[in-house]
Amino acid sequence: MMKQISFTLLVLITVGLLSCHKTANDPNITQYDNSNIQAYIKANNLTGMVRDTTGGDTSGIYYQILSQGSTAGAPFAYSDTVKYVFTLKSFDGKYNSVDSLTSNHYDSFLGHINQNGYPIGLQLAIHNVIKHKGTRARILIPSRLAYGVNGYGSGSSSNVNTRIAGNQCLDYYINVYSDQTLYDDQVIKNYMATNSLTGFTKAAGGYYYKVSVPGTGTEPISQYSAFTATYTGLFLTGTAFDSNNATTATSFDFSGNGGSGYISGVTQGLIGYTAGTAVTLLLPSRYGYGRTGTTGISVNDCLRFDYTIATITN
Repeated sequence: MMKQISFTLLVLITVGLLSCHKTANDPNITQYDNSNIQAYIKANNLTGMVRDTTGGDTSGIYYQILSQGSTAGAPFAYSDTVKYVFTLKSFDGKYNSVDSLTSNHYDSFLGHINQNGYPIGLQLAIHNVIKHKGTRARILIPSRLAYGVNGYGSGSSSNVNTRIAGNQCLDYYINVYSDQTLYDDQVIKNYMATNSLTGFTKAAGGYYYKVSVPGTGTEPISQYSAFTATYTGLFLTGTAFDSNNATTATSFDFSGNGGSGYISGVTQGLIGYTAGTAVTLLLPSRYGYGRTGTTGISVNDCLRFDYTIATITN
């Protein structure tokens, strides 16, 4: 009888241990992740997935190249700057993040992806299998190269879109852009879609604008005008970087220098409007502060400005 009780306890203890989350030091985490990925591929009827065999088939990453960028140049080095947007879903479906302006875009060194809070698996995937600008791919990242046993985010893992549970493999769609112009345009499109913004027109130069209140004046702003306006400047995250003049009109003077003292998004975006016009401008980084940035505004930031023109002097 004692032997039977001891055997029963041993079975229960073994089952309990096997049901626990894998830890970062568990020698079977590789098999655990691979089993999960294989099951995910089968359950979702994914075809065309290839295993990354870089370095002797050690990463456990699976991928599918959806659109191949130009292979004329050298593959990405860790010292290269990469620009990409992505969607992300955990295998259990409880975390599903579409392109957004708060987290799902990146513009910095490839070797800093992990340092900036993104999974090391994403960094490896871009280096090992995406390799070139302009490539779009789907990437399945094992949990040990994602957020591991600790997971990511806050709150309970049962809450949708607030936390990635421990030992969750991740499903990424990633689009690596070939140049800043295409990247900026996608960021602005994401912003409009995320915030359900409609009625914007894309100017020939690549910025977007929308007139919400037509002007009532007769004299339009020219490259030599002086005028007053209230305005607000915002990052595409919704945070204002300049709201001091939201209610009190401030003076602008394009006369004599063609507006060379202002960013090009202001000089090009406001020319032609009359007093009373309320217009919103969505500016790619090249129309703002570009690769230099300025105090409080990072390099390559896309920006939003809301202007209401008060008076014009030509």
